[in-house]
Amino acid sequence: MSPTPRRHVALATLAVVLVAWPSLAGAATAAPTWQAARVATLPSGAKGIPQGYLPTLACPATGNCVAAGIYADASGKPQGLLLTELNGQWSPPVTIRPPRDAATAPGTTPNASACGAVGSCTVVGAYQLASGDTQPFIVDDVGGHWRAAFRPSLPSDALTTGQTAQLRAVACASVGNCTAVGTYDTSASIPALSGFAVSEVNGTWGNSTELSAPAGANVNPFLVISQVSCASNGDCSAIGTYLDNQNVQHGVVVNEVGGVWQPAEPVTPPANASLYAHVTLSALTCTGPGSCTAVGTYYDHAGATQVFATHEVGGVWSAGLPVAMPTNAGVNPKAFFYGYVDLACVTATTCSAGGQYRNRSGLYEGFIVDEVGGVWQRAVELTLPTGGSAAGKNGGVVALSCVSVGNCRAGAAYLDAAGRYQAAVASQVNGVWHAATKITLPGHASSVGVDGGVYALICHADNRCVATGSYLANATEYQGFTVATA
Repeated sequence: MSPTPRRHVALATLAVVLVAWPSLAGAATAAPTWQAARVATLPSGAKGIPQGYLPTLACPATGNCVAAGIYADASGKPQGLLLTELNGQWSPPVTIRPPRDAATAPGTTPNASACGAVGSCTVVGAYQLASGDTQPFIVDDVGGHWRAAFRPSLPSDALTTGQTAQLRAVACASVGNCTAVGTYDTSASIPALSGFAVSEVNGTWGNSTELSAPAGANVNPFLVISQVSCASNGDCSAIGTYLDNQNVQHGVVVNEVGGVWQPAEPVTPPANASLYAHVTLSALTCTGPGSCTAVGTYYDHAGATQVFATHEVGGVWSAGLPVAMPTNAGVNPKAFFYGYVDLACVTATTCSAGGQYRNRSGLYEGFIVDEVGGVWQRAVELTLPTGGSAAGKNGGVVALSCVSVGNCRAGAAYLDAAGRYQAAVASQVNGVWHAATKITLPGHASSVGVDGGVYALICHADNRCVATGSYLANATEYQGFTVATA
């Protein structure tokens, strides 16, 4: 699982308050049992999954999911891949039909998926034109049938030649009501990377809206809108990053209220942030209109990379709250979020997040941190399965999902005693995280490789879960897998 490349004040003292978990009556009280993983069937003649790229999963109901990624066709060219599970059975794979203006080898690449209900899903990403320009695409599942992908409009100031636009995230509040966000190049005298959103209302996708960087941004703000979450139709929030006029990277939030996107707002980092804090927002979840949580990283006054969280309450985003790393963290823990599904929230004040950090011995490990009653606890190290040596630089926690308060699941990658990367899942039961369990790979394969592992994990209130990812089928070829609880 390859990591995705990514003001000086007095140090604020972080008080880690231990808070009792809310009542867990009716909660899932046992960790689920995971079955052996199954190979994800690819189209005829496929030659595996390049770089193990099977990044996105959406499951509107137990046993009903959509996964998307890429596969190499018989000639080795990458194609967009759609996998659909219906009533617990995975259907034959579908190749994304790119828009009509696509190049002969369009490199159709899904980035995100979302579902309003079973049989009503959307996948977004990017593809190439014959000119070499990159454009966004949207492909819809309507009534259980995947349509051909289409190219949504870009804002009116979009660059007409040399474009590198793409959709990075999508959320669906209900059937036929989805919102996707991404980036595009403007046609300004100095070309600039900006953000945009496009929405589907009652089954019809409309025109896109530019999402501009806050005041004081660089001439080229490099505005990257990377995540979106929608609490209801027309009420969404998006996060990302941008550069100011001093080339300092900041986090940014943008709210949609009643179907209208508001001006972007910079996120105030924690009080102990460096003047050059290099803020990154990685994950976002909204539990209601104007009620969201986001997590990310920043440089503190000593230049160490730390974790922080920010909350939206009543439509107003808070200043960043520092989150303490595990007690064995190094002076610079080099905290990192993968940017897939790093955050899960059961309520507005009950969340879990996970990623990677470096301990005092210089080893990379996975971490998990819980918010309890609005207070972020100190993060804990992911306890590896028997025989695990460390998470490794390409390991750690990648995906989280929660079934109830104090009962969450985490997908991860780690190094075994032989130095091979493996996939694992860990369970939190009534507020306590237990040791992770190794996933048995298809054909008893020996490793998920540096690019493989669990990419996505979704659990439901009935305590049933499904995860997707990739593994090394042989020395050079990755294949996808699906794995579910018993």
